[in-house]
Amino acid sequence: MNYDREKYFNAVRSQLETNMLYHSLALEACMGGIYDYLRSQEQINEDEADKESWLLAGLLHDIDYSGEFKELHPNKTKEVLAKYNLEISDEIVGIIKAHSPKQSGVQPLSKAQWAIFCADSLTGLITATAFVLPSRKLADVKLSSVVKRFLKEPRFAAGTRRDEVAMCSRPDGLNIPLEKFIEICLASMQGIAGEINL
Repeated sequence: MNYDREKYFNAVRSQLETNMLYHSLALEACMGGIYDYLRSQEQINEDEADKESWLLAGLLHDIDYSGEFKELHPNKTKEVLAKYNLEISDEIVGIIKAHSPKQSGVQPLSKAQWAIFCADSLTGLITATAFVLPSRKLADVKLSSVVKRFLKEPRFAAGTRRDEVAMCSRPDGLNIPLEKFIEICLASMQGIAGEINL
């Protein structure tokens, strides 16, 4: 399926307040970065979703976290998109649901599902690391700073689900070492810094 990304982006922008929109764009970028890394390591096999599906899942994952659907998040993505005459595949719905297993009942199994599950809350810690710099710019964020705050400062960006992020290294999941995973997500977010006002 070919998706018109602009239409989906406009739907997300209409549904979510600015910080949530920026988070959605950050996770979209991270999903793309993780996909590219895994492909470079020959870790993406034929039964995995294509890159477009990974990206769209990242962009749309919180679209129902507003209005009348908020309490039912992340189970109402299709219903929100229907308001905009948009559809997505069941595969993308499955990736989206895996970012919040407690609410959806969908445990991460595929690489895409593990990627969205592990990267979701990491974007907030990376953003917070930029915010404490004088420049407030992602370009000035060093990998070592993010890693230090992740490992040694649990009260920093306390909402980060560090235990979930750290599952990136599971051999039955992404099998990416934690520091490498943080590096991928940081670089991915730095690549779209202008779009997320950082």
